[in-house]
Amino acid sequence: MDPFMQEAIAEAKRGLAEGGIPIGSVLVRDNTIIGRGHNRRVQEEDPVIHAEIDCFRNAGRIGTYRDSVLYSTLMPCYLCAGAAVQFGIKKVVAGESRNFPGARAFMEEHGIEVIDCALPECIEMMRTFIVKNPRLWNEDIGEL
Repeated sequence: MDPFMQEAIAEAKRGLAEGGIPIGSVLVRDNTIIGRGHNRRVQEEDPVIHAEIDCFRNAGRIGTYRDSVLYSTLMPCYLCAGAAVQFGIKKVVAGESRNFPGARAFMEEHGIEVIDCALPECIEMMRTFIVKNPRLWNEDIGEL
């Protein structure tokens, strides 16, 4: 498995261990992780701290993001896809989209190359979480 996706999975597991939603993300430039994050909506009681947003915040102001790749354990939602479009990200690698299809078409329409790895570990981690926490999951995706 791609080592950067492994790091995103580690972030997802950190979020789960903190009592949050298991979604993780890393931002990579020149084969180096420059930002990492996980969904912290529950922990911080903040509806917009999705994994990718946390990752961008932790990367900080880096000038341009155009030469970076965003990895996420789950296909980004419209909020996070919008951030990727806004920052000029050219490639997004998602661990899976079976549990949540996300905004793949939106990103592709805006010139982002999207790769869905369909990783069993990511699929099972989200499936298990959703089964155990349907209300929290529906709150996260705006369907409560």
